Amino acid sequence: GFKGGEGVPPGNYGNYGYPNSGYSACEEENERLTESLRNKVTAIKSLSIEIGHEVKHQNKLLAEMDSQFDSTTGFLGKTMGKLKILSRGSQTKLLCYMMLFSLFVFFVIYWIIKLR
Repeated sequence: GFKGGEGVPPGNYGNYGYPNSGYSACEEENERLTESLRNKVTAIKSLSIEIGHEVKHQNKLLAEMDSQFDSTTGFLGKTMGKLKILSRGSQTKLLCYMMLFSLFVFFVIYWIIKLR
């Protein structure tokens, strides 16, 4: 028999043998968790895409810095080479200047001693 005009006879649960209230609560919980998981997956996907863009940008900057360091190293190497060539050439000049200065000091001292 039907009681109080209900559409479902007593003892007969609507969906798959589960009570209506318990099944719908589980279904709502599953839907909520699924939506939460979907949002987290979307956030992780967008974050990983942003990380990829950032990595590409950093790699580009590193490549530019590497080429700048190479050009600077080449420039410094050329400058050091020129300095070595100059120092080789100027060692004889420096030696001559030292000899002339020594002779000058020697003559000054000799002159001071002779004047006494």
